[in-house]
Amino acid sequence: MLRELKMFPVISSRHLWWTGLQRRICLNQPELSRQRFQHVHIRVGDRAELSRAFTQRDVVTFSELTGDVNPLHLNEDFAKHTKFGKTIVHGVLINGLISALLGTKMPGPGCVFLSQEIKFPAPLYVGEVVLASAEVKKLKRFIAIIAVSCFVVESKKTVMEGWVKVMVPEAPKS
Repeated sequence: MLRELKMFPVISSRHLWWTGLQRRICLNQPELSRQRFQHVHIRVGDRAELSRAFTQRDVVTFSELTGDVNPLHLNEDFAKHTKFGKTIVHGVLINGLISALLGTKMPGPGCVFLSQEIKFPAPLYVGEVVLASAEVKKLKRFIAIIAVSCFVVESKKTVMEGWVKVMVPEAPKS
């Protein structure tokens, strides 16, 4: 009978106290982290905008940097035989405006792209002034869901639209 008792480990009162403390800390963790991330500096409904006209030089530089030398972006003779009729700006270059908008204006420095879903319903031609806009639609803790779009100012045609999910930096401590 003594052998059977030795099979069960002896748990000291100190161990029970420590385990209880750890459990209380773990159970309180969501509350602690919620308090930590409550202080973000954006709110649902916040908006920001940024405009720009891309030049042919911008398109060429982007092609050189990325290796995307698709003639649709670089060769007028090739592009005039496509449904677009002339060269178009890279979609990812347009999307770069959204990155600039989110990283510099709203939410601003320190935000991190987590995911995005975008579409390009119409082409953007070199020289057209495009307005990138973003609006916070949902905010949960430190994650923001932001509606984004880019449209040509003169014709009002939408050249990019979608959703971006970003990690929002904490508001600067004052």
